[in-house]
Amino acid sequence: MGVFTYETEFTSVIPPPRLYKAFAVKSAEIVQGDGGVGTVNKIHLGEGSEYSYVKHQIDGLDKDNFVYNYSIIEGDAIGDKVEKISYEIKLVASPSGGSIIKSTSHYHCKGEVEIKEEHVKAGKERAAGLFKIIENYLLGNPDAYN
Repeated sequence: MGVFTYETEFTSVIPPPRLYKAFAVKSAEIVQGDGGVGTVNKIHLGEGSEYSYVKHQIDGLDKDNFVYNYSIIEGDAIGDKVEKISYEIKLVASPSGGSIIKSTSHYHCKGEVEIKEEHVKAGKERAAGLFKIIENYLLGNPDAYN
């Protein structure tokens, strides 16, 4: 099994504490666990998504340092060539008062499968889009997640 890793950074005008609270998945079915490390959630992605669901395992939570580690362990988003995708999301305060979102992704491939550059680019674009949706929601709802 090969592991392919890539890192990405995004910026947001939202400060890390508020962005961290908003980033947590709220609407998921808990399949196993109590909401902490080791918990497995089944997330139904709904209409408009190219995927139907993912199973998401919480690997680590550090609320004080705004770090969230999780893995996608099942679902049509990982296909048949990837065993799992592990993520570390770290929010760091930016000099402007917002956040720098540092994301590290580890694709655990089955056999000798290689991840193509266009798949990496598409994943980065989806992640950037997700953070923009969260940011826009928070900007439009200034009392949310304070």
